[in-house]
Amino acid sequence: MTRAMDARHRPAHAAMDQTAPLELLFGTIPDWDRVLLIMARMAAALLLGALIGVQRGLMGKPAGLRTHALVTLAAAIFTLGPIEAGMQLADLSRVIQGIATGIGFIGAGVILKRHAEGEVIGITTAATIWTATGVGVTVGLGHVVLAAVGVALTWLVLAGFARVDQWTSGPGR
Repeated sequence: MTRAMDARHRPAHAAMDQTAPLELLFGTIPDWDRVLLIMARMAAALLLGALIGVQRGLMGKPAGLRTHALVTLAAAIFTLGPIEAGMQLADLSRVIQGIATGIGFIGAGVILKRHAEGEVIGITTAATIWTATGVGVTVGLGHVVLAAVGVALTWLVLAGFARVDQWTSGPGR
């Protein structure tokens, strides 16, 4: 006795229509409005990261425009991907935790200790890379204005606080 080939026993690929091969290759293809929204968020992340990177480049730091733009874009991509796949917020929070942890390793890589002088350098650059990651995640979540405020505050800290830091450090400190 053979089972009838009903929908429950048919191989999954047998029930697919003509668009199924594209969905197998590319996943669910969103409508054009959604594609434009995703592209706008990715572009916003890239530009906001570049704004942080410009400041670092002007200061002659090794992690500048390209590094910060790519870090911010990557963080947005890592956030947008799970959102577009339909991941729940609780699960997305674990993705964000992974992003923050992973970027910490890159940040640690830019911190150097000069043994002769006992000086530690690169801490601010590591902090800007971490900040750029936060900006990218925030843009990926759809909060571009919040991310832009974060970039403005980052500029304030990097440019404005540097003068305060020099003033408070003074000679002999």
